[in-house]
Amino acid sequence: MSKPYYIEEDLKKFGQISEFQPELGKKFFDWYNAVFEEGALTQREKALIALAVAHAIQCPYCIDAYTRSSLEKGADEEQMMEAIHVASAIRGGASLVHGVQMMNKTKDLTL
Repeated sequence: MSKPYYIEEDLKKFGQISEFQPELGKKFFDWYNAVFEEGALTQREKALIALAVAHAIQCPYCIDAYTRSSLEKGADEEQMMEAIHVASAIRGGASLVHGVQMMNKTKDLTL
C-alpha cells in the first residue's frame, strides 16, 4: 500500500524547507513570523484569517496548523466555523461572478 500524499507528520518538517536554500528560507521565515506578530490585527484575528484562507486554498497542513493556532489564541469553534463560512462565501462568489463572463460571451455569440 502506498503512502497518502498528505502525511500529517510532514507539517512538523515545515522548518526544513530552508535545507536546500538556506538564504531564501531564512528570508521567508523572517517575513512569515513578522506577519503573524501582533499589529493592527491581533494574533487571534490573524490566526482566524489564516484558517479561513487555508480552507479556501484547501491546504490540509495549513488547516491543521491554523486550527491549532486559532484555538491557542483564544478563538472558539463558532468563530472558527464562521471564518470558514466567510472564506467559502468569497470562494463561491468568485466562481459565480465569472458567470458574467459567460453571459457576455453568450450574448456576443448569439446576438
